Amino acid sequence: MDRLRADTPGCARVAHLNNAGSALPPAVVTDTVVAHLRREEEIGGYEAQTEAGERIEAVRASAAALLGARPDQIALVESATSAWTRALLAIAHTRSIKAANRMLVSSAEYASNVLPLLQIALRTGAHVEFIPDDASGCVDVEAFRSMLDDDVAIVAITHCPSQNGLVNDVNGIGAILDGTDAWYLVDACQSVGQLPLDAVATGADFISATGRKYLRGPRGTGFLWASDTALDELEPFPLDLHSATWTAEGYEVHETARRFEYWEKSYATLLGMGAAIDYALDCGVESLAGRIGELAQYARDELTRIPGVQVHDRGAQRSGIVTLTREGVPAASLAAQIKAAGVNVSLSTPDYARHDFDAHGLDGLVRVSPHAYNTSDEVDRMLAAVAAAG
Repeated sequence: MDRLRADTPGCARVAHLNNAGSALPPAVVTDTVVAHLRREEEIGGYEAQTEAGERIEAVRASAAALLGARPDQIALVESATSAWTRALLAIAHTRSIKAANRMLVSSAEYASNVLPLLQIALRTGAHVEFIPDDASGCVDVEAFRSMLDDDVAIVAITHCPSQNGLVNDVNGIGAILDGTDAWYLVDACQSVGQLPLDAVATGADFISATGRKYLRGPRGTGFLWASDTALDELEPFPLDLHSATWTAEGYEVHETARRFEYWEKSYATLLGMGAAIDYALDCGVESLAGRIGELAQYARDELTRIPGVQVHDRGAQRSGIVTLTREGVPAASLAAQIKAAGVNVSLSTPDYARHDFDAHGLDGLVRVSPHAYNTSDEVDRMLAAVAAAG
């Protein structure tokens, strides 16, 4: 704890319990970004990129180590949304979606994943279907098994949804999909950095992740893991001169996951994400997960002792995301009052996950998301603010 807090300047200024939104970075991340920007200032952007070439490739290797994968399976992109969307575009471009096709998603799926599928459905006549929850509130793996047939073209599952504290069994879904023709996309935006994740064990074709949340990297960073099957069979759309080579006969797509990247990106923030990943690996993701889980459960236990407070987390396994409401206090007002007490939390609204909010009759939630650098005293400050709200 002493090291984590000493390495995180923001800890001296704020109680930051909004790590599922954007975490406080350790100083090494900011220093890395600023140092590269200074180098661009001194010698030029292209020149600084060339100079940092080996360090840039090392980011790919670090992201691969985080997922137990190979560097050639990692694409460095601008956000988790960019990663997820490029995977979807590759599927839609290479294998056209037809009217008979079905696209299955978790009931708690994030809006940015569902909206593109709804667009495809509107254009092609295909159908988007929500997989039921099991008794614990997670994706019902056996119900999913019964829904699966040859018409299923895409399965999209968020590992840790941002609005209900659960952890979906992405490995169980992947095992059922083994040997099928359906493409499997896992959104690990909230789980990478707070929970150990083995890419191969998921059985996924793609895993999308962001730098800004539990990894504690800069905003505007992310990465995409692509399976060997995806690299063998799918062509991204559109390509650019970084992802493919224009030849006299046509073009040749890059053989690695770099095919999912574009030439222009912020190399300063990309290097910052690399520093954040290395920091997490040095700490040990399992150790971080244990501390995050302890703080989240402490928050849940203590919140239930406050009259009128309801914790809405579900699932057999819980993530570091804690969601709550208080009777008689609108969620937006409650979040504002907690922030006014000097504690950063966030507000989740139905437009983030329409199906999930509607199914549970919710019009808003306060989201509390501790990280390993947080203290129980900071959680207590949040609890006091919730208790005093009115």
